[in-house]
Amino acid sequence: MTAALPRHIEAASPHVMNTYGRLPIALSHGQGCRVWDVNGKGYLDALGGIAVNTLGHNHPQLVPALQDQVSKLIHTSNYYHVPLQEALAAKLVELSGLENVFFCSTGLEANEAALKLARKFGHDKGIERPEVVVYEKAFHGRSIATLSATGNPKVQAGFGPLVEGFIRVPLNDIEALKAATEGNPNVVAVFFEAIQGEGGVNSMTDEYLQQTRALCDERDWLLMIDEVQCGMGRTGKWFAHQWAGIKPDVMPLAKGLGSGVPIGAVVAGPKAAHIFAPGNHGSTFGGNPLAMRAGVETIRIMEEEGLLANAVTVGDHLRTALSRELDGLAGVKEIRGRGLMLGVELSKPCGVLVGRAAENGLLISVTADTVIRMVPSLIMTTAEADEVVAILVPLIKQLLQEGASA
Repeated sequence: MTAALPRHIEAASPHVMNTYGRLPIALSHGQGCRVWDVNGKGYLDALGGIAVNTLGHNHPQLVPALQDQVSKLIHTSNYYHVPLQEALAAKLVELSGLENVFFCSTGLEANEAALKLARKFGHDKGIERPEVVVYEKAFHGRSIATLSATGNPKVQAGFGPLVEGFIRVPLNDIEALKAATEGNPNVVAVFFEAIQGEGGVNSMTDEYLQQTRALCDERDWLLMIDEVQCGMGRTGKWFAHQWAGIKPDVMPLAKGLGSGVPIGAVVAGPKAAHIFAPGNHGSTFGGNPLAMRAGVETIRIMEEEGLLANAVTVGDHLRTALSRELDGLAGVKEIRGRGLMLGVELSKPCGVLVGRAAENGLLISVTADTVIRMVPSLIMTTAEADEVVAILVPLIKQLLQEGASA
């Protein structure tokens, strides 16, 4: 009798709400920077769960630690002290130079908490209708408040009326910030990503960060820096704003902090650390023992394995290799980013590359329509970076040639 050939498994989710434009792929397992789908096809993962899987997949130290924690406590609630919360908070305070931490479960929740802090800060000063400065191309989440702070009309469409109290300004223009807020006594905070992720891998310059820090000090505003995607070592420092030698008053974190276990945090400096009192804010799942163990172990492993230095080394290698192949090519506008948060901007929409790259065994994303985004695990090697280039560059050239031919 001849053995039956394995049946191809179709990737489908007919009972799941249709909120994502998914590829026809269902992943089964992973190891390091590689994953395999249910049909056995392998992929090099240059997306890292969208900057989440800091330690890659099936890390030999993280997995046993999480298994150990699951056997003890997964969740208790915040009616009680959670020792691992204090352990992780103390480490984040040490790394950031700030003062205390609130734990939640996602980046959206962390950004919501930051906006509540800003409003409470204003009300405590007697400001009845506090306003927060936000930025063009920003992305802070999809709740009504964070959607209102986001600078993308496409994701806002259909969800009005948006929340009031936001003033929008362009990136890296201190004079525009001053002009937009001049004479306005209701401004309480400036809120931005040190490097925009969904907006197209757009960086705030070190000079602008320093200028904005000084302006916030001068006008008694909170400086709130969203490090949800660009934080946790992704740029080669623990937090991207540290390249400018400044400290924020409020810093939302999430994504890479738990290496895939859902976790969010708001780290606050002295100006914001004591705004919230019991009853002002909370989270059912935030700070549960499993998530806290993931955060503690992630940071410990990052330190032991030198992953901040690796992000710089491999990020520079990847960027240099991409530049060598693509610089001067018609249709390639810019290669930008820092560490292992890189974007390649093309002169035309390039969403089709997500599927084509996957067909060729590479996972990436396209954001802002024209920007190829790479945010791989921080364990990626230079050899794996070379694989990314070997697969991606021909696909980019083919896409641009199609445009030229048309």
